[in-house]
Amino acid sequence: MQLQFTKMHGLGNDFVVFDAINQKLELNEQQLRFLADRRFGVGCDQILLVEPPRSENTDFYYRIFNADGSEVEQCGNGARCFARFIRDQGLSSKDAIRVGTAGGNILLYLQEDGMVQVNMGTPELQPRAIPFTAEQQHAVYDILVNEEQQEISAVSMGNPHAVLVVDDVKQAPVATLGADLERHERFPRHVNVGFMAIHSPSEIDLRVFERGAGETLACGSGACAAVVAGRLRGLLEEQVKVHLRGGDLVVSWAGGQSPVWMSGPATKVFEGTIDL
Repeated sequence: MQLQFTKMHGLGNDFVVFDAINQKLELNEQQLRFLADRRFGVGCDQILLVEPPRSENTDFYYRIFNADGSEVEQCGNGARCFARFIRDQGLSSKDAIRVGTAGGNILLYLQEDGMVQVNMGTPELQPRAIPFTAEQQHAVYDILVNEEQQEISAVSMGNPHAVLVVDDVKQAPVATLGADLERHERFPRHVNVGFMAIHSPSEIDLRVFERGAGETLACGSGACAAVVAGRLRGLLEEQVKVHLRGGDLVVSWAGGQSPVWMSGPATKVFEGTIDL
């Protein structure tokens, strides 16, 4: 099976993107792992599929697979690359693109300066919907990890996130605590883990350990979850610049049932063909 693909990245969070509209595409877990392998395959954090819409009120359907072959509900950096891919491939000339995902519908806006703005939808805070095991909703939860209590916020941006506030992201135990929290029993579908250091009410540093991928250079949905968590704790303003290892995003949330908005770049690296 010979397939055309495009390699893209959003702030270093990198993707292999496939047009699954104009070519037949069925990828099994072994093939997904091969594509993501940085030594034997193309190499990426996630594989993205652009599919025909599944509902009348959307233009496309967006699927995301992690490097380990697991399918996930949402990816903010991938959503920006999804929008850029659609325009570059001539699949749509719209500036506003309605996209269905397993985590709900999102809106993508291609801006004149080359940036992509994403309406990520309303954050989900009810534990059952995240999903997270807790009796009732709180801004902060205590969770026992390896016999130590940790304080987290739990948010879904179409995918589950745990957010911790730390003094310095450079010193944060991302690899160890991130891995332990990712598969914690209180997150039945596992979780992305964000480590946030607050410089000011409008500026934060963030590192994210992603489900099925490990730490990535940037995580768009993680940046959104971190700003929501900071707002819920009364620590952040409505608009926040988020510094990630791969670059910066701007995230804003007015609170309540308002949607979370994220703006950032999306970059094409190269195109190719691969035999699977």
